[in-house]
Amino acid sequence: FFMKATQLEQMKEDYSSIMKTKENTCIQIEQGVDRLQELKDLYCEKKERYKSFGFVNEMRNHLEDLKHKMAWAVVGEMEKEIQPIKEGIRAEEGDTEKLVQKLEECQVKVNEAEEKYKAIQDKLITINEEAQALHPQCISLKADVQARRKAVNEAEVLYNRFKTELKRLGKDDEQLNKRIEELKSSANQVSEPEKLESQRKIAHLREQLKAFHDEEIMIGQQVDQFQQAIYKCKEEHARLRREDCDAKQALDAKQKQLRELKDSKTNTLKRFGQHAPAFLEAVETAYRQGRFKHKPVGPLGAFIHPKDAELTLAVESCLKSLVQAFCCDNHSDERTLQLLMSKYYPHGFRPQIIVNKFQNKVYDVRHRGVHHPEFPSVLTALEIDHPVVANCLIDVRGIETILLIKSSRKAREVMQFNRPPKNCREAFTAEGDQVFERRYYSSDYLRPKFLSKDVEAEISHLEKEIENKKAQLTASQQHLYSIENEIRQNEDHLHGHRQHQKELQIKIRTTNAEIADLENMEEHQSVDIRTLEDEAEENKGKMESVKKDMQQQSKKMEELKNILQVAEKNFEEMKEKIHQVEEIAGPLKDELNQADSELENSKRRLQHYEDKQKEHLAGIKRHKELLAAKEKELEEKIAQARQIYSERIEVSRTVKSLDAEMNRLRERISSENDRHGNREEIVQQYHDAKERYEDANSKVKNLKTFIRLLEEIMTQRFKIYWQFLRLLSLRCKLYFDHLLRARACSGKILFDHKNETLSITVQPREEDKAALNDVRSLSGGERSFSTVCFILSLWSITESPFRCLDEFDVYMDMVNRRIAMDMILKVADSQHHRQFILLTPQSMSSLPTSSRIRILRMQDPERGQKTLNFQNRNDKEEDQ
Repeated sequence: FFMKATQLEQMKEDYSSIMKTKENTCIQIEQGVDRLQELKDLYCEKKERYKSFGFVNEMRNHLEDLKHKMAWAVVGEMEKEIQPIKEGIRAEEGDTEKLVQKLEECQVKVNEAEEKYKAIQDKLITINEEAQALHPQCISLKADVQARRKAVNEAEVLYNRFKTELKRLGKDDEQLNKRIEELKSSANQVSEPEKLESQRKIAHLREQLKAFHDEEIMIGQQVDQFQQAIYKCKEEHARLRREDCDAKQALDAKQKQLRELKDSKTNTLKRFGQHAPAFLEAVETAYRQGRFKHKPVGPLGAFIHPKDAELTLAVESCLKSLVQAFCCDNHSDERTLQLLMSKYYPHGFRPQIIVNKFQNKVYDVRHRGVHHPEFPSVLTALEIDHPVVANCLIDVRGIETILLIKSSRKAREVMQFNRPPKNCREAFTAEGDQVFERRYYSSDYLRPKFLSKDVEAEISHLEKEIENKKAQLTASQQHLYSIENEIRQNEDHLHGHRQHQKELQIKIRTTNAEIADLENMEEHQSVDIRTLEDEAEENKGKMESVKKDMQQQSKKMEELKNILQVAEKNFEEMKEKIHQVEEIAGPLKDELNQADSELENSKRRLQHYEDKQKEHLAGIKRHKELLAAKEKELEEKIAQARQIYSERIEVSRTVKSLDAEMNRLRERISSENDRHGNREEIVQQYHDAKERYEDANSKVKNLKTFIRLLEEIMTQRFKIYWQFLRLLSLRCKLYFDHLLRARACSGKILFDHKNETLSITVQPREEDKAALNDVRSLSGGERSFSTVCFILSLWSITESPFRCLDEFDVYMDMVNRRIAMDMILKVADSQHHRQFILLTPQSMSSLPTSSRIRILRMQDPERGQKTLNFQNRNDKEEDQ
């Protein structure tokens, strides 16, 4: 109560609150110091960036200077370019006179050469006319010689014919004479019994011969049968061998396709061949090495995916080998790709290479593609991952004009029964059949090979096909073995029959020889010897006639030979004359050729100098035009340079070096701008960072100063607080003791500021000072009096404007009440600026009258009243 009454408690709480605020402020200062360091770093960074803009400004200024120099450097270089052109024009104009002089000299030489050529040509024409006059005679003599030689040849042929005829007749004569002698010598050598025996043998041999012929015919028929059987078996064997070879190839192809499909489960590129992954890796390596301008795209089938699986076979039938093809941007890349292919693919099995300019978007084919409400085109039925692949297929195969129709009957209706849709060239069915407007081709494909999505189904189907092929191959080989056995048996039979046939032929030839010998021996010698002698005489007459004709023909031949010699001599003389004329014309032709060559050389030289003069004049004209254009451009450049910088600057550096330095500066300025950002933003950021840093620094400094001052003030205030506490305590003690003495009592107040407690001891009678009693041991009046003294003591050290006491004198006797009342009035009278309110049930009539004292006495309550009659404020207001 003491602490509250004296407001010391409030002071202590204020002190504690201030100290807590101080601690919080110190924490905030520490945090502010950290934040201040961050702001300082940010401020330094922005400051550096701001300062760097000064360097950028210097670079910009330098760039402007370079622009000025560049403008006048361009002018200077153009002036330097114009100067050689002017000097060149002057030099060329000087060379024009030399060219004119050369032209005149060449013209003189051409004229001389033409005159020389004309003179030689005239001589040669005269000689040629002489030669031409001799040529008809030479031709007639030649024809005469040929006719005479022909007649001689014909006479020789006829003479030789007579001579051959004479020789033949001589041989016939010898044979006739010999035959006549033989017939005369053997006329009486054969007897009658020998003739009969010979006839019997001939008849027997003829029967044997007939039997041999019948047997030979039968053997021949059997040989033909065996040959036909062997031929048919060999044909069947060859056919089966071809089928077996085809089946093996098909089986190998199926097994290879099965391996590729199984490999494609882990690497889809192996569906396009075992070499495809390695080849594509080699292409990628070559592209990274810069051997390709554009990386080739392929295989094309790896980039296309049918939207409808049922149309996969149709798409493959349409594209065929294009599925494995590659696409290049240019022919140089094509050659490089071919070189790579030769390392991975055998010759004849390399994929197709298509050269087509690469583009980044697919062609717009809406105006030339086929559009059908029910069936898609190949282009719309495919998902194509690369625009180059789509463009390649459009260019090479025209996939935008090909329909895909699953049903072959529907395809015939669309393409053949009715007019084909607009822009549609052909269609393909789900079975791979190709349908044109008037043609229909069945597909060679049964299953898709490259574009199928269900690899497991394809593998299962291929395994079944391989098993069937193996079974067919086994059956075919068994059939082949049986045919080979049959051929061997037939060949053995054929060999036996042929041996038998040869034996029969030998027997037939032997029998025929025997029959011929017997018939020759039996031949009747009744031939008319006289007839032969007549023939011999006739033959001799013919010989004499032929001898006479031969002699006449010999004389005629000698005459024709003499005529031929005369004709040949005349012909040789004519040829000699013509040769002499040609010998005279030969040197003239050489001279003419030489003169012609000299003339051509002179003309070429003249033409050369004329062309050179034209070119020279055209060059002068061109240089003058160039000079005029350059001078006009120079004037424009000077005007532009004056607009950039009015005063001319002499620049020693080249435009190229200035341009390079300007580009470097622009790049550095651009990089600085990119690195630092916008200049206005950086300046604003710099000022904001500076303002925040300075504001935070000022706040931190102010807070530190405030804390330092607060520490000093609080230390001083704490000292004053303790001093004030001690003084108030002392004052309260003294005033309490003073007030007690008015009742002839004594007492004291003990303050324990450490534990914030106080204890009051009072001695009612002053003479017994040794024993001070606690207020609890006092009587009620004494305790009330002591309490009033304590309250008055507190009032003396408090500054409250109102002082209130309630029933302070209830337990006092009249003496104590009067003393206490006097004390209160005395205090109140000494403190006019405060108001004292005293509540007591006792009568205050004994108080002195004064304008400062007001007594308010309340009416006595009704003793029998049990409730208080309170009226509602609102009702009261309504009554009023």
